[in-house]
Amino acid sequence: MESKDAIIKALELAGKPMKGGEIADASGVDKKEVDKQIKKLVAEGKVNSPVRCFYALVK
Repeated sequence: MESKDAIIKALELAGKPMKGGEIADASGVDKKEVDKQIKKLVAEGKVNSPVRCFYALVK
């Protein structure tokens, strides 16, 4: 599974905004990779940051 897909899946399963470290733990993806992929997902409009340092899927 690609790291982007793992991050999206972790956010779906959580059902709530998560911090980068929580996403890394839940997805099994390295924290630095999570940070990099989150930036890409935000730019694509798939993820947003409802609260500073927390990320959630755009519905």
